[in-house]
Amino acid sequence: MNILAIETSCDETACAVVQDGRRVLSSVIFSQIADHRLYGGVVPEIASRAHCEQIVPIASRAIEQAGLTLPELDAVAVTYAPGLIGALLVGVSFAKGLCIALDKPLIPVHHIRGHIAACYLAHPSLEPPFLCLVVSGGHSHILEVRGYTEFVVVGKTRDDAAGEAFDKAARVLGLPYPGGVEMDKLAANAATGKYCLPNPKVEGCPFDLSFSGLKTAVVNLAHNAAQKGQKLDKPALAADFSARVADMLSSRLFAAAAQLGYKSVACAGGVSANSQLRARLERDAGAAGVSLYLPPLDLCVDNAAMIGAQAYYEYGAGSVGDLALNAVASLGVDGVG
Repeated sequence: MNILAIETSCDETACAVVQDGRRVLSSVIFSQIADHRLYGGVVPEIASRAHCEQIVPIASRAIEQAGLTLPELDAVAVTYAPGLIGALLVGVSFAKGLCIALDKPLIPVHHIRGHIAACYLAHPSLEPPFLCLVVSGGHSHILEVRGYTEFVVVGKTRDDAAGEAFDKAARVLGLPYPGGVEMDKLAANAATGKYCLPNPKVEGCPFDLSFSGLKTAVVNLAHNAAQKGQKLDKPALAADFSARVADMLSSRLFAAAAQLGYKSVACAGGVSANSQLRARLERDAGAAGVSLYLPPLDLCVDNAAMIGAQAYYEYGAGSVGDLALNAVASLGVDGVG
């Protein structure tokens, strides 16, 4: 089954053709980073306009690189939630138009489910059930993946997502957007242990996360140093911040795996590209005797291949959209709220 997948939830216009949920025939991404860097973050209106400009040529290129023609596509999949509403609407509207023109099924895909499916593309042997940590600019979840379309939230952030915290801390340190990547680069050659940062916990919910206080601690350190005329060791602070985030995420993931009895865990989403987090996950997986599945860096970022992978399983479960399909800015991975 050849599925054309469309992803426009934030600031990447992406299209891909995926065969039978596991084989990527093509994957094309247009990044808007240069457009948003001037503003220090994603500007929704600019993102929406860029998607409108790029969606047709990006889709055409994906189909051409797959070596297929439009009639040879079996279905069209699209990210419909969650994300920037204007950006999502571009993809959903384009997908619906294609399905009308081609008389093909429309498959709606949840963005977080897509990130999880990126692991299927990287690891053909991976099958549910397993435990997955999804960490990105807008999401931080620990999920039981009980089936390809069955998910249970074990833990999640109560405030900022991990990627959001990285971006905000990076801005305080004067780093350009996207902050997470720049923080990783800055921390690469610095030792940890110079700055004592908090380890926030949610009472009564051992697998939940909170990054707001950690972000505020970085803000306070920077402001105090400025007020006292002291030089802030930015590489060391970036390293300590990254190490604390990695500790918070990995410790909860493997504590949940131990309690729930999972011997296979995965990590996906943009923050899964962070070098300290990947190293910490690998170390903790080895110590726990648990199999760890990480996507390659090109599948960590938002892309359409992961949407096409998940779409195959959504279609198999009977999830097909119609012309009433709408974009949804905020929606749980289980389709509720």
